[in-house]
Amino acid sequence: MLLSKDFTFDAAHNLVHYHGKCERLHGHTYRLQVVLEGWPDSEGMIMDFIELKEIVKEHVLSRLDHAYLNDIIPQPSAENIALWVWNELADRVKRENCSLYEVRVWETSTSSVTLRRSDIAQKS
Repeated sequence: MLLSKDFTFDAAHNLVHYHGKCERLHGHTYRLQVVLEGWPDSEGMIMDFIELKEIVKEHVLSRLDHAYLNDIIPQPSAENIALWVWNELADRVKRENCSLYEVRVWETSTSSVTLRRSDIAQKS
């Protein structure tokens, strides 16, 4: 069973190892989706949405929202942002009944990157 919660944050970045208009400083309103895979616990929940929201706010949004992403992620492409978010959340959302399944980052309303647990396993 999959549980998901969506978030947005505003941030600026530039892609220093890219040649095109995105190498110049610019900003986005990013959309972030965090997906957990698991089974309902004794309370009937994979995880309380409020608990997931607080974890993401504390460990991701508090650092990325209204930030210059290059200060946090050396080459802040959507791919690298997704990987950074994964690394920040994987251990923090892990429970006996669930774990992080997927992180999806939209740079624009029509362009996104999806990082799944299977991608992490293949890279290891």
